[in-house]
Amino acid sequence: MIHFPILRWGEPYTSLETTQVHHFATGEPVAEVSQANPGMVARDLRKGAERARNALREIPCADLLAMVKKGGELFKSADLPLGDGMQTPDDFVRQQSATTGLPEHMCRMNMGKLEYVLSHLDEVLRSLTRRLDYDILTRGFGEEDGVMRSYQATTPVVGMVLPSNSPGVHSLWLPIIPLQIGLVLKPGPQEPWTPWRMAQAFFQAGVPKEAIGLYPGLGEVGAAVLNNTARSLIFGGTATVEHYAASPGVQVHGPGFSKILIGEDQVDNWEQYVDVMVDSVLTNSGRGCINCSGIWAPRHTREIAEALAKRLGPIAPLPPDDPNAELAAFTVPGQAAAISADIDNALKEAGVEEVSAQYQDGGRLVSRERCDYIRPTVVHCASREAAMVKKEYMYPFVTVVECPQDQMITSIGTTLVATGLTEDPAFTRALLDARNIDRLNIGPVPTVKLNWLQPHEGNIVDFLFRPRAFQQG
Repeated sequence: MIHFPILRWGEPYTSLETTQVHHFATGEPVAEVSQANPGMVARDLRKGAERARNALREIPCADLLAMVKKGGELFKSADLPLGDGMQTPDDFVRQQSATTGLPEHMCRMNMGKLEYVLSHLDEVLRSLTRRLDYDILTRGFGEEDGVMRSYQATTPVVGMVLPSNSPGVHSLWLPIIPLQIGLVLKPGPQEPWTPWRMAQAFFQAGVPKEAIGLYPGLGEVGAAVLNNTARSLIFGGTATVEHYAASPGVQVHGPGFSKILIGEDQVDNWEQYVDVMVDSVLTNSGRGCINCSGIWAPRHTREIAEALAKRLGPIAPLPPDDPNAELAAFTVPGQAAAISADIDNALKEAGVEEVSAQYQDGGRLVSRERCDYIRPTVVHCASREAAMVKKEYMYPFVTVVECPQDQMITSIGTTLVATGLTEDPAFTRALLDARNIDRLNIGPVPTVKLNWLQPHEGNIVDFLFRPRAFQQG
């Protein structure tokens, strides 16, 4: 069986305590994973964090950038070390699908997405740093365009507490190594594959091994990563977001509550936007924070819900190796049933109707022996006050909400990505001014379509470096 060791600053370490990850459908063990503990994480960070930063600072940012770009090519196409053997790209896709429940073609899509980000990382960093000379980050100061600039790193390493549900989130930490900041990764329980393979690709491309630590384990290991790094990122649900909201050193990535808002000037043309709506809801099996969970319009909401239900409702689970599979499995026992029960409870409210149910023989919850699926769900809400409009789940779920245009922005709540379907200058201005919207698209742009030169959840450079005044006599 494949064994994932702990990586203690690049050095493999086999722990006495291990756990197994299993195939979501068959229950067959796929890999054994060494488990770190909080004490190990704290010790390693005390001893190795500054060493990781120093090792990277010996290499110019431009050279590190070339290394990680090469790492992207290796990640996508090379045979790389795994356990006592090697892992081909096809092995990676099958193994990741087996433990996460994602269809294989979605795993391959996410693999290509990560390689794409790395291949364009010079452009990404040029945008994120606002064309700053990388040498200024290395030295801490320097003159540019006749102006003295100074930046101080806020941490020698970044801690990452990663999820299992969507491998695409790994794109958020790819720019860190070229900025000469080390990485401490706590992988998701069902998804050790991407952090391990990416680390091996970076090592093969020349990145110093002592710059990366990989610590599989339970929640207490994630807490140790957060507690022992000055800057960290964590992924989780609403409770996680609320818990770390007041922690400036923790960047929290939680539910997106992303939405499509149809303006008065375009709502009568809603049929021409159905493809945009479907893509926004369905892509990547609805697992991302950028997937649309709410479509708001001043009228025609019933017709919009019917059209979406007709497209999404019939979609049913298919085997993970089927290229037409559009639904990911829920691999945590009881999770899908709890979500479905929560929806049933919310449907009891007046004016809330599950429009997709008519297309689903046997109901939305599909139970299998070792996993479950939830079929795409479209709910019509006649009022913006319905409790259902605040719901978001980790599968293709969307509410279609009737709301006057002039009340939309104040009613939608916090929104990670909003697509405004409008050509009205006044409504466009209001959307631009809305502080509860993070990333904004105007026009028929799916919420899931990202421009990587414009981060959708905070600028990682601003998070890792602080500008400060500097003078030299």
